[in-house]
Amino acid sequence: MKSLQIKRKRQKFVSDSSRVITKFYGPGGEARMKRIIQRVLSLSDEECEAAVQNVLEDFSDRHLNLESDLLANYQETEYLVETAEELSRKRKLLLGAYFTQEYSIESAALFNPSIVAHPDQTNLEEGSVRCILSFRAIGEGQISSIIFRSGVLDANCNFIMDCVRPFLKTPIVELNPTYDKKDFLTKLKEARVYEDVCARIFEKLPNRFLFNELQESIREVAMAYPSSIAVRETIELIFWVARSDYEASFHHQTDLSERVIFPVARNESNGIEDARFVRFTDDDGDIRYYATYTAFNGHTILPMLLETRDFLRFRMRALSGKPVRDRGLTLFPRKINGKYMMISRYDGENLYLMSSDDIHFWDSVQKLQTPTETWELIQIGNCGPPIETEAGWLLLTHGVGPLRKYCIGVQLLDLNDPSKIIGRSKTPLIMPNEYEREGYLPNVVYTCGAIVHNDKLVIPYAASDTTSGIAVIGLNPLLERLLQ
Repeated sequence: MKSLQIKRKRQKFVSDSSRVITKFYGPGGEARMKRIIQRVLSLSDEECEAAVQNVLEDFSDRHLNLESDLLANYQETEYLVETAEELSRKRKLLLGAYFTQEYSIESAALFNPSIVAHPDQTNLEEGSVRCILSFRAIGEGQISSIIFRSGVLDANCNFIMDCVRPFLKTPIVELNPTYDKKDFLTKLKEARVYEDVCARIFEKLPNRFLFNELQESIREVAMAYPSSIAVRETIELIFWVARSDYEASFHHQTDLSERVIFPVARNESNGIEDARFVRFTDDDGDIRYYATYTAFNGHTILPMLLETRDFLRFRMRALSGKPVRDRGLTLFPRKINGKYMMISRYDGENLYLMSSDDIHFWDSVQKLQTPTETWELIQIGNCGPPIETEAGWLLLTHGVGPLRKYCIGVQLLDLNDPSKIIGRSKTPLIMPNEYEREGYLPNVVYTCGAIVHNDKLVIPYAASDTTSGIAVIGLNPLLERLLQ
C-alpha cells in the first residue's frame, strides 16, 4: 500500500500523572486495620480536629467532594469499629483518610483509543462532527481503567479537543439486584470452576435470586468446609462474576473528561482492558453505545459488555458462551440479517465471526481468517468495530510479526454476509515508525476503533503502549486498493 497517502497528525495524547482519584486503601488485612482504627480512636478531639484540617487543606484542591470520598471509605471499614454509633463526623473523616490513597490513573500509559460520534451533534460548523475518544489508562500496579476525551473533527479531520478538566471522578456503583441462575452457572462453567462446590452453593437457590440470597448460600457452604481450598477459590470466582453485573453512574455536572471507569470492586484488581466502543443502531432506529472489554483479576479474564446512551450511566454485564472466552471481541454497529454479529479471536491466533440472537450470549462461531502475511504470522485480531461503507464492512486488524512487531492492517467484508472477505491488505496499513517504536512495549501500533469522516478514515492509534496519535487515510483510494 505504498501509494496510499497515510497522514499522521502532529497531535499526540500523552499521559498526565497529576490526574488522580481516591481509592480505598486497606493495608495488611482486618487485624492490622483494627489496630489502625484503635490508634485513631485514641486521639483526643483536638488532635483529631487538627489532623482532619491538615488533610482537607492538603488534598481538597486535588479532588471534587473529598469529604464524601473519605466518608465512603470509612463506610468500608465501619463493621470493624465497635463504637461506630458514637463517632463524630470529624472522627469518621479521619478514619476514612487513613483508609484512602491517591491513585494516578494515567501515570504509566494512555493508549489503545477508540472513537465514536458524540450523542450531541448540535451547534457545529458545516463538515464537522463531535466525537468521543476513549483510552485505556494505566497507573501503578498496571491497573487499567477507561477514560474519555471529547472534541470536534473539523472538515479537514483535525481533532480540536475540548478542555481537559484537572479533576477525576469514579462512578457510583450499584450491583444488579437479581441474577439468572442458568446464565450465572454458564459463566462459572466457562471460567472452569469446581463444579461440585458450585452445585452445593446453587442447589437451593431459585431460578432468579438476589445477591443476599447468594451470600447466605455461600456462607453456609463456607462454614461446612472451612479449610477447603476448592471452596475458597470457587467462592472468590462466584463473587467476581456476581460483581461483574452492575451499573455505574456519574453526576450529570461532571465533565466527560472527569469521568473514569475504574475497577472500584476489589475483585477487579487488575482492571478493565481495551474497550472497543461502537455506536449501535437497532432495527427500530434506537441508538445506544456498546463497548466490549475484558475484566481481569490477575488470574482469570471475563469478557464484558458495557452499554450506555449518554456516557453518564453505564451498564456492565459479563458475556457468556464458549466463543467469548478470549480477549479481543468487537461488535458490529447494527444487526445483520436479524442477528447481532461480532468479530473475535476465539483461539488467540485467528479471526472469527460470531452471531447471536442475544447480545449477551454467544454460541455460533466460524473462522474468518488465519495469519497469512509475514507481518502477522504469530497472530491476528481486530482493531475495533467494523465500519459500514457502500463497498462493504471495513475491518481494521492487527498482526503480530517478527520480534513481536504489531502492525495495523485492513479487510473488506461483504455487507450482507460478513463471513466473506472481498478485499484484504497484503501489507500493513500502519506500522511503527522510528518515532513510535520506543516505549513501554516497543514496536507496537494498535487501535480499538476508527471512524469515517468526510470521505476519510480517521484512526486514533497507540504507539508502543505509551502515547496515542491520529492517522488519516483517504477512504475511496483505500477501498479501490482493497477491491483490486
